[in-house]
Amino acid sequence: MRDSASNSIGDKVLLITKCMVNVMFWCGVPMTISIPWVFKWYGAIDSFFETNYVRESVLYMISGLFACLIVYELRKMIRSVELDDCFIWGNVVSLKRMAIYAFAIALVTIVRIITHWTPAVVIILIVFAIAGMFSEVLASVFAKAVEYKEENDMTI
Repeated sequence: MRDSASNSIGDKVLLITKCMVNVMFWCGVPMTISIPWVFKWYGAIDSFFETNYVRESVLYMISGLFACLIVYELRKMIRSVELDDCFIWGNVVSLKRMAIYAFAIALVTIVRIITHWTPAVVIILIVFAIAGMFSEVLASVFAKAVEYKEENDMTI
């Protein structure tokens, strides 16, 4: 059993995390939708984006869509933590989906490396490849925890 001080700190951390994830989601959706207009405007500043407007818009929108989906899955997982029921199959599914979305962003980023190499793009590739692997491993850990929880529930 947790003491009230650690529970209070945990509640504050959860609330801050929930707020941050909600801000990321509700800002990420309109930002992703606005990419064609932003790139049209930015093309006047950077000729690369003017010349490659369609390709870059599509690649960034695909990455933005998958990033929004990752954050959406995180929102679902936070709800289960709030309900004090985080070791559920739904979270295993969410983690597996987040892995797929992260790997999809990594694949899109590989295309971006081929078409317009920058050090930042390489870093993005590495980050999302690691995030995909991390989500896969965490999904396996959660699956085992859910199995143990179900076994324990049956014995009580």
